Amino acid sequence: MQGPEASQIALTWNGEPGRVEELTHGALLQQAERAATALARFGVRAGDRVAVHLPLVPESVIATLACGRLDAIRTTLPVSLTVPELAARLGESRTGVLITADAAFWDGSVRPVKPVLDHALARSTATATGAGHLPHTVLVVNRCSRPVSWKPGRDKWWHEALATD
Repeated sequence: MQGPEASQIALTWNGEPGRVEELTHGALLQQAERAATALARFGVRAGDRVAVHLPLVPESVIATLACGRLDAIRTTLPVSLTVPELAARLGESRTGVLITADAAFWDGSVRPVKPVLDHALARSTATATGAGHLPHTVLVVNRCSRPVSWKPGRDKWWHEALATD
């Protein structure tokens, strides 16, 4: 996008504690393009599902736009789901790529996001009827800089996946 509209604010996010992020139209579209490129690198094609297990953060919008660029289907997995609920949804999602966060701010405190997902994935693996139904790639958005467990080969940092060479 070029012209004066590229520099206009497209997204304003107000988080906790008093954190504000703004993205211009140009920056939002650039991030969406980088995310689409990363998703394609991880095998996402038109018609594929991408599961998004994120709080309401800018990366959730970016993931939606990236899915649109690839004609992929965004499947939302709310962060409010319990481990059994999340495990059931994961089993139904038939996704190869899942986007989550390390943690999130809720009501003034930091709450785990990826650890809940990891428990649900472990539970899904134990009950899955076919190994191809669980994500092979988990992209982790660093929102709260919390240590998280890591499964080498599967887990990757969002910001590293979107980095340009």
